[in-house]
Amino acid sequence: MFTVFGFYKFQKINDLKKNQKILTNLLANKNINGSIIISKEGLNGSISGINKDIKTTIIRLKKILNIKEFDCFNNSASKFKPFHKPKVKIKKEVVPMDLKMSNRITKKNTHIDPTKWNKLIKKKETLLLDARKPFEHKVGSFKKSINPNIGNFRDFPKYLKKLKKDQPIAMFCTGGIRCEKASVYLEKKGFKNIYQLKGGILNYLKKIKKKNSLWEGECFVFDNRVSLKHGLAQGTYSICGGCREPISVKDKKSRKYEEGVTCPNCFDKLSKNQKSRFRMRQSQIYKAKLSGKKYNFQKEFN
Repeated sequence: MFTVFGFYKFQKINDLKKNQKILTNLLANKNINGSIIISKEGLNGSISGINKDIKTTIIRLKKILNIKEFDCFNNSASKFKPFHKPKVKIKKEVVPMDLKMSNRITKKNTHIDPTKWNKLIKKKETLLLDARKPFEHKVGSFKKSINPNIGNFRDFPKYLKKLKKDQPIAMFCTGGIRCEKASVYLEKKGFKNIYQLKGGILNYLKKIKKKNSLWEGECFVFDNRVSLKHGLAQGTYSICGGCREPISVKDKKSRKYEEGVTCPNCFDKLSKNQKSRFRMRQSQIYKAKLSGKKYNFQKEFN
């Protein structure tokens, strides 16, 4: 069993290239896979490994970057390796929004615990905003939530400008970091009643039992598990080999689905040449499976 640990922290980080090298070596030495993004405004990561190695890695990471506590973190489990390799990237922002996160005063009552979330979003005057990408929203979301249908988070402010400043807005995303950034933008624009789901969807699915839940569907995650259900159990979605978007059990029953090649989302969009190349790739995966070997594009789940 592998532990999956997600975290973020908005805090000034200097010497990015030096810290990138140190963190890369740390992950490699501890046999930890996953990705960490570092920038001058902070860091965001999702890593996996044996539980004891994750614990020692996090202790060491905090010491390296002089972090007392993460702004938010979450734990889940996986029966297989959810990431293929370790990566530490340097970016201008941990969440691309052309917005600096310095000198923010966080109000404690704006981060709503999952146990109090249902009461907030049931109110008629509350605008329930899904801050994730459209394909994530399609996999699962809260009842009556609105998704801006924006593919690039950098364009999110254009949508936020359309909202009423006096309306209560309850935002949520996978782990909380995208809402953290969006909340800062709204505060700077004079919005007063901004709330976000503490710990994101993952925290909600972990704490709230299905019978009491207002969540519908599954939660997309950016690793080889693809999606999670209540209790953070393994979901039913997989990834299309053609368009790289999540596909459901229902999608697989479509005549437009071909394993490793196409799904209903991309069947009519891919060229004959693309489909031919994907079939050749899938053929190599099948051959690798038969011989007991791994293939570069082979997923580590069934």
